[in-house]
Amino acid sequence: MAKANENSVIIDNKEYKESELSDKQKYFATQVQDLRSKKSRIQFELDQIMASLDVFNKALLDSFKEQSEEVLDKSEKPEGGE
Repeated sequence: MAKANENSVIIDNKEYKESELSDKQKYFATQVQDLRSKKSRIQFELDQIMASLDVFNKALLDSFKEQSEEVLDKSEKPEGGE
């Protein structure tokens, strides 16, 4: 008799009770569940990395603009320092 709160898995839109699975199927189901969890965690981390990359990329580009503006400012001043 199956437990009322027995775990189940959904495979190809069909629900299977854990007690109906062979040991091999339980192993594969556990692997799939773990890999889905890892995929979600890695996607979350990738979202953070991409956001950080955008920030640092913008900072780098801004630093080049600042450097170009400094060069232009120096070239526009007369050589006497006035």
